[in-house]
Amino acid sequence: MTPGQAAISADGLKVSRGHREVLHGLTFTVDRGSVTGLLGPNGSGKTTLMRAIVGVQVTDSGTLDVLGHPAGTTPLRHRIGYSTQNPAIYADLTVAENLRYFAAVLGAPPSDVDRVVADVGLAENVRQLGGELSGGQSSRLSLAVALLGTPELLVLDEPTVGFDPLVRRDLWKLFYRLAEGGVTVLVSSHVMDEAGRCERLLLLREGLLLADGSPTELRDRTGIHDLEDVFLHLVEKRELS
Repeated sequence: MTPGQAAISADGLKVSRGHREVLHGLTFTVDRGSVTGLLGPNGSGKTTLMRAIVGVQVTDSGTLDVLGHPAGTTPLRHRIGYSTQNPAIYADLTVAENLRYFAAVLGAPPSDVDRVVADVGLAENVRQLGGELSGGQSSRLSLAVALLGTPELLVLDEPTVGFDPLVRRDLWKLFYRLAEGGVTVLVSSHVMDEAGRCERLLLLREGLLLADGSPTELRDRTGIHDLEDVFLHLVEKRELS
């Protein structure tokens, strides 16, 4: 697959934070219209990779193309939705006011506010101040901001952390509805039981790509059913090599 056909294409990507190399020559592609999981323990480089993809992290070497353009370039500005681990919302604005503000910044239609509120289940909180929201509600509001407009790529950093099982189920249903409409969804998590919900997995550890494939492919490749045990097996294999 060429970079123009892939949603994300990395080749030999190296990234440093400070004086320490965090990503060590990653090479992979992410198909358009897919739900791909970026899995790995805390400190594995997931957030750094996501920041590079959305164009807010300088890369050292290698290439990183997003939707057919180099990451961080102007044509991508309104084509990517990004939800960070730490919700970036205004505490002194209500949920509705936050969304109206970000819709105006992004050039999204005002009607998008009602749509994304319904998508993330915040209809009962639209008049509540951002500073009064629970942690889970704040994360939902941050996700709603990422859904404004018509992003072709959604980059979601730990979007389901802190949610109860029912909310997590509904969010995954939303991710797949978006993918069916052609949106590419990249979801990071350090919780391995989320891995089975993804069409494809990129497993990271200490800035290295341990494996790339569907959950079924990784199970077949290792002969192990439990995905957490698959990950541990791949770690041990890497350490012995």
